[in-house]
Amino acid sequence: MNELSPTPQNTQANNGKSESLLLNLLFNIIIPTLILTKLSGDGYLGTRLAIVVALAFPVIYGLKDFIAARKINFFSALGVVSVFLTGGISLLELDPAYIAIKEALIPAIFGLATIVSLKTPYPLVKTFLYNDKILQTDRVAAALTERGNSLHFEKCLANASWMVAGSFFLSSLLNYLLATLLITAQPGTVEFNDQLGKMTALSFPVIALPAMLVLMGALFYLFRGITKLTGLSLEDVIHHHDKKGK
Repeated sequence: MNELSPTPQNTQANNGKSESLLLNLLFNIIIPTLILTKLSGDGYLGTRLAIVVALAFPVIYGLKDFIAARKINFFSALGVVSVFLTGGISLLELDPAYIAIKEALIPAIFGLATIVSLKTPYPLVKTFLYNDKILQTDRVAAALTERGNSLHFEKCLANASWMVAGSFFLSSLLNYLLATLLITAQPGTVEFNDQLGKMTALSFPVIALPAMLVLMGALFYLFRGITKLTGLSLEDVIHHHDKKGK
C-alpha cells in the first residue's frame, strides 16, 4: 500500500486507534492486574472488594462499546459474561479448577460459533476478515462472478473460517494451561487474587499474541485467494480511507 503524508483526518484516525488500544489495555488488563495484585490486602480493599472493583473495569469498557455501537455484539456480550463468571467463581469461593474450565470454555465457544456459522448465510469469517470495512467486497464479488470463481472463493472462505476457529481453539488450550498452572490458591484469599492478577497480565503475551498470529495467517491466506481468484491486486480491493484526505 502506498504511504501518504499525514493529513488531519489521518492523524485523527490514528490517534483514535491508539487511544482505543490504550483504553482496551488499561481497562481489561493493566488496571485489573494492579488492583488484584496490589490492593487485595486487608489494609486496602480486601479480597472480595478487590475482585469486584477489578472486574468492574472490563465490564465498564464492554458497556461503553455497547453504548457506542448501539447494538449487542455476540462476542462482546460473551466477554462480559466471562467477567461475571470469573467474579461469581471468585466470590462464591468455588474450586479453582472452575476458573481453568471457564477460561477454556469462552474461546472454545467462539471457535465453535465460527464453524457452525459456515452452515448459515452469515459466516463469522465475514465479520472478522472479509468485510466492507477492510475490503471493497462489491468489487471482489463482481470480479469473482466475471471469472466464474465464486464457488472457489466460498471454499477459500470456508478454509479461512477453519483457520479462524483454530486461533480460538489455540486460545482455549493456552487459557486452560495458563489458568491451571497459575491458579492454585483457594478463592477468597489474597494469594488467589494475586494469582488471578498475574494470569490477567500474562493473558495478552501468552494467549492473545499466538492466537493473533494464527488469525493473521488466515488473513494472508484469504488475501492470497482473493488476488488469485479475481485477478486484482490488494491495492485494487483494500479500502484506502486515507485517500479521502487528499
